[in-house]
Amino acid sequence: MGSPTGVLLIQLGTPDAPRTREVRRYLREFLADPRVLDMPALGRMLLLYGVILPFRSPRSAEAYRKIWSEAGSPLLVHSRALAEGVAKELGDGFHVELGMRYGKPTLAGALDRLASAGVERIVVLPLFPQQAGSSSGSALQRTFELAGERWDPPALTSLGPFYDDPGFIGCTSEIARPLLQGFAPDHVLLSYHGLPERQIRRSDPSGQHCLGSPTCCDALGGANRHCYRAQCFATSRALGVALALEADRFSTCFQSRLGRTPWIQPFTEQRLTELAASGVRRLAVLCPSFVADCLETSEEIGIRAREQWRRLGGEELLLVPCVNAHPAWVGSVAERLRKAAQLGL
Repeated sequence: MGSPTGVLLIQLGTPDAPRTREVRRYLREFLADPRVLDMPALGRMLLLYGVILPFRSPRSAEAYRKIWSEAGSPLLVHSRALAEGVAKELGDGFHVELGMRYGKPTLAGALDRLASAGVERIVVLPLFPQQAGSSSGSALQRTFELAGERWDPPALTSLGPFYDDPGFIGCTSEIARPLLQGFAPDHVLLSYHGLPERQIRRSDPSGQHCLGSPTCCDALGGANRHCYRAQCFATSRALGVALALEADRFSTCFQSRLGRTPWIQPFTEQRLTELAASGVRRLAVLCPSFVADCLETSEEIGIRAREQWRRLGGEELLLVPCVNAHPAWVGSVAERLRKAAQLGL
């Protein structure tokens, strides 16, 4: 019997505990990544150690405490459940590990465990629906670096984004559909994690298309095939079709801004203000740039955005859960990995 096929599922990461010390350590690793704060090293260190860590760490720790459970960080709990479900679904012949780009379980530890299992070939799946240099790009770069440091590096195959993958769209719709039917929203908001505009432009080989016009993300083509924002809008269009939403009943926006540099728009908090002013009272929100509920979904949208919505006069805000470890999502991920292993992709 040959060696098992390794599977490495990569998530962004989470602090070890909802305390300032652990959150500070996590943020230091996360934001010291030059793909995340893509600026000259000196400026990055001054911003990180002089502004972000002293002031953001205690606030983030307080936010984490609001969503932390006895089982731990929601992101870690859901990601572990997904990895366990995928391992069970794939069965013999596969060895599945979860690794975090920042924090624990580490990517290095995951690669160690795969090596101990006798794995010689690894299929790598970054769990980010849309591709971005600061998320999937950083995760893949670090994985290949760590694998390359080994005396006998394993063969690595990475799978690309799944922003319009039928399994992802189908599972997201399966979760959302009954909730939307029961809630009867006036509007459905699709809120994605934001990025600085400069990072979007770096993915445009033409240097002219991305953010060059109000319609630049209306379709995917050669100039924007790697564009995170364009892929987010493609996800929105696919979900609009799958959920049979009329064009004026759903919209796309971006959350989680950091710093003062220009970030992609429209901003979620501004969209809330506009929707409330237009008469929307019952608002449903999906967060399809995340596959696991986390700080950005449960606290930023489920708590803070809901409070903002009520202050604006909204009646109720429904946060639709992410795909997490839903059986349909587990099955979709396992099937994609199985096909990649069979085809040698």
